[in-house]
Amino acid sequence: MTEQVFRYRRFTADADLGLLTCHYSLDGWEFTERVTLAPGPRWHTPDARAAARLVFLLAGVSYYKTAAPPVIDLGDTAVTDTELAFLREFYTHGLGEFAYRNDLDLSALRIEAAHADGPDAAGAAPAAGLRALVPFGGGIDSIVTAEQVRQRAEVALFVVSRPGDRFDAIEAPAAVTGLPVLRAEREIDPALLRSAELGFRNGHVPVTGILSAIAVLAAVLAGKDAVVMSNEWSASVPTLTHAGRPVNHQYSKSAEFEAAFRDVLAASPAPMPEYFSWLRDRTELWVGQAFAALRSYHASFRSCNKAFYAEAARRLGHWCGTCDKCCFIDLILAPFLPAAALRQIFAPVGEPLDDPRLAAKFRALLGAGAKPFECVGEVSECRAAALLAARRADRGGCGMLAGLAAEVAAWPDAPSAADIGAMLRPVGANLIPAGYR
Repeated sequence: MTEQVFRYRRFTADADLGLLTCHYSLDGWEFTERVTLAPGPRWHTPDARAAARLVFLLAGVSYYKTAAPPVIDLGDTAVTDTELAFLREFYTHGLGEFAYRNDLDLSALRIEAAHADGPDAAGAAPAAGLRALVPFGGGIDSIVTAEQVRQRAEVALFVVSRPGDRFDAIEAPAAVTGLPVLRAEREIDPALLRSAELGFRNGHVPVTGILSAIAVLAAVLAGKDAVVMSNEWSASVPTLTHAGRPVNHQYSKSAEFEAAFRDVLAASPAPMPEYFSWLRDRTELWVGQAFAALRSYHASFRSCNKAFYAEAARRLGHWCGTCDKCCFIDLILAPFLPAAALRQIFAPVGEPLDDPRLAAKFRALLGAGAKPFECVGEVSECRAAALLAARRADRGGCGMLAGLAAEVAAWPDAPSAADIGAMLRPVGANLIPAGYR
């Protein structure tokens, strides 16, 4: 029986159209992904070619997962030892949630590739001019990053969307920043949108990794010297552990991914922008406190899952007030904003903390249930937020919050005052270059 193999075919770049086209195949299926950015002569430079190649390497994960075969063949794309190790981690850890939900074991995944020698010397980094590109999703993390980095550097936001589509939940806070916006359009193969019909496997992919590579290409084309992410400390904490292995919904937002991707960029023979997270050593509790002070964004930001449905007709123009993201955002901001302000933010549906039917979702955030596979904070951060919020005078009538806080306080591992204070200061290390500090 012939072994099933996912194959990387080729990628092409059209400078006149600003179009990168990536080709892959699997068992007779041919997949094509297209990424459109600004056209122009910079596409012909070695650094743009190198960045486009990275997009090609990372974007393949979306098509591999349709069958998750035991072998990946990179074809004519030779890779260095550093790149091969990075790709293996990207697939096995980045697809950790996908494998867990589909009862798969990817630990024996084999990547076949021609070997490329590393460069004699890495390409010189772009001249430091503090010209930052900040990928922007419209949530509290990227808003805080944009506002803080703009105090030190020339900043442009970076937004990726489907062709002809815009998310109001991104566009509205982006407009509030007043910053220029660079854009890319990512068109996945239409077959992926028919996964159930075609019998493909489906599930979570490390999309932030793919978008990071696209952002690096955009930065090269625009002459930026850094891609500044907004991934905080808790993104490195696994969602769960299964069969002795960590499963992290946010793997491509983790410190592990950040360090590995930086190694790949640093070893490139062509000059690559810096890549780092502005919030790596900050907790979501710290981010919540910082965002609370940015009042001009409170009416426009919206981190609700239902604001980002692929089908525009299904998107909500307001918070749904019931999804895990709504519950988390309400909880992490509750210590720092008046109850009335949060009720206004979540109008017209009502603040999640006022809805006793959501108690199970809040308890899961606090560690008394399965942590959701979402981009939410770590359990200790959520516990700290519940304790702090319950102490506010304007929360005296919030019975559910009082009950949650009392439950947390009774646990032996409840965060102490010292623990909470530590969460509001830098935690661990970051990789921010000296020029941006």
